[in-house]
Amino acid sequence: MFSIIMIALCGVVAGFGLRRWKGLQHVNSTITITICFMLFVLGLSVGENRLIVSNLWSYGSQALLISLASILGSAISGWALHKYVLKSKQEERAA
Repeated sequence: MFSIIMIALCGVVAGFGLRRWKGLQHVNSTITITICFMLFVLGLSVGENRLIVSNLWSYGSQALLISLASILGSAISGWALHKYVLKSKQEERAA
């Protein structure tokens, strides 16, 4: 884990140092292409695993349930934060 953090930190330092270099302007499109390729290879590995493919509906329903619960929890938390924290600060400023 430490090595991954250090690699990311080295990338941040290198990006900061080379931010004016014209070659770095194409990094975003390169990253997008790389991520798409990695997702394709991930799909290949999932597709060849018989256990995952045979249980795909079970995994999919669990993933859908977890996703919906996460979205609902985030929405409720955001609403509560807005209602109880941000509104009270706005009322204090108005007074």
